[in-house]
Amino acid sequence: MSLALFALCFIVVLFLGHRLYGGWVARQLRLDDQRRTPAHTHADGVDYVATPPFYLFAQHFSAIAAAGPIAGPILACQSFGWLPCLLWIVFGVIFVGAVHDFSALVASLRHGGTSIAEITRERLGTAQGRAMMAFIWIALVYVIVAFTDITAGSFVQGTDELEAGGTSFNPGGAVAAASVLYLLLSVMMGLVQRFFAPPLWLVTVVFVPATFALAWAGTHLSHWLIFDGLTWSLAILAYCCIASVTPVWLLLQPRGYLGGFVLYSAIAIGVIGMLFGGYEVRQPAFTGFDAGGATGALMPFLFVTIACGACSGFHGLVCSGTTSKQIDRESHSHTVGYGAMLAEGFVAVIALVTIVIFTREEIAGMKPGAIYGRGIGEFLTLLIGRENLPFAITFGAMAFSTFVFDTLDVATRLGRYLVQELIGRHGIFWASMGVLLTIGPAALMLVSAGSGGYLKFWTLFGASNQLLAALTLLSIAVWMKSQGRTAWFLILPMSGLLVTTLWALGSLTLSNWRAAQGLDAAMGNALAAAALMALALFLVVSGLRRGSRLSA
Repeated sequence: MSLALFALCFIVVLFLGHRLYGGWVARQLRLDDQRRTPAHTHADGVDYVATPPFYLFAQHFSAIAAAGPIAGPILACQSFGWLPCLLWIVFGVIFVGAVHDFSALVASLRHGGTSIAEITRERLGTAQGRAMMAFIWIALVYVIVAFTDITAGSFVQGTDELEAGGTSFNPGGAVAAASVLYLLLSVMMGLVQRFFAPPLWLVTVVFVPATFALAWAGTHLSHWLIFDGLTWSLAILAYCCIASVTPVWLLLQPRGYLGGFVLYSAIAIGVIGMLFGGYEVRQPAFTGFDAGGATGALMPFLFVTIACGACSGFHGLVCSGTTSKQIDRESHSHTVGYGAMLAEGFVAVIALVTIVIFTREEIAGMKPGAIYGRGIGEFLTLLIGRENLPFAITFGAMAFSTFVFDTLDVATRLGRYLVQELIGRHGIFWASMGVLLTIGPAALMLVSAGSGGYLKFWTLFGASNQLLAALTLLSIAVWMKSQGRTAWFLILPMSGLLVTTLWALGSLTLSNWRAAQGLDAAMGNALAAAALMALALFLVVSGLRRGSRLSA
């Protein structure tokens, strides 16, 4: 099968999905530019800041696109073949993931820019709102643990992509230096915009090329920042503490804008490789229904493994936590909410392509990061020449690290919002308390698990992430029903997600319980999975009761 045909078909399907189904969903949500958004009604210059849609799209896209849509499709392809992965990404992103993100964003706009937990409290009750907050808080802690450990590991020894490239510089130090410079450049951009107010095109022309130059600069400063994994983990958490209470204009917005261009570049390189590289699909389309092991069955673990590439509950937290506070007009939410999720689906397909162009023998024993870096490197050499393959793979590594790193302080900021909503207090002191209550448990887990500990928590994170999406859709469906509007386009994907994620979470509870040896990571996972299931079932029963009363 031609990879070019593979890519063209997917691009056409995404375009039609945005225009046709996305447009239909927009009509059901009744977007109205005459209605003032929270960015205007609650403008404070810190969290509530009206932002141009192009700028906000890049920031939002950068916040939601992390390691999940890259690692997930590659792992799933290795287990089940590329065809079931492609089908779930295509149909999942159009009819489930993008609908979830779009509706969560609009629901938050209509509720004053509050989080999905606050919407749940208002629509289902106080106890249910607190249960949703507890569920989200646990999920956020797992996000922070996983992504902090991944990032710290790349700062120490480099990601697999760099090691595979045979570079002469220190790979971990190169990633660390480039990442720190990236954050400093973002702050500089925020200050320039705040105090000099240059046009966006000029900012883009100056700072976007500088962002790409950091990949080159990192290779020349690779021996400046050499620390062990635990030191980097604690340093990253300290950074998250500071970043999550700074005004969005100083770091979150400029960092997200620049990170968005890194994502755009990775997508563009992937498109060039797919359309003009002359590659063929060399992986089997389907390998079977069970890959073996406790989590090897296609049902339900295909969906949990691919996760963010098709649907992610974390996106609803970003939509209702930070993005809804920056939407200038309601009509912008179609492109930012629905469109950014389709773009993430494209990231997932490019990740899938980076494995299908190799035979199973060529990538035997390689981890997802190495496969992705090797594939992106192959595509980039079409532009810069085969002799520059090490640098091309280095760029893939920098891009991968950017995807992960940009999510961390967003997750911490969301945890801060959640705690502040729970206690009903605002101000810098209570914001700091919210940050510490979110970061503290993550720090304890990282210290106790040791380097590479994220592997002990990743599968549970994937299951809880999609279950959170189902619970988000449940709350929004109740809100839609209370407005006398149709909600079947929310209820159908919600039902499918509930079945697959509760099934997966139950399997994980049993497998971790059997593997536990005292109070270890497996026991912690088993208890956390059981708690998440209990909270979810309580919310589902409450939602069904509320929905039946509204239908009566």
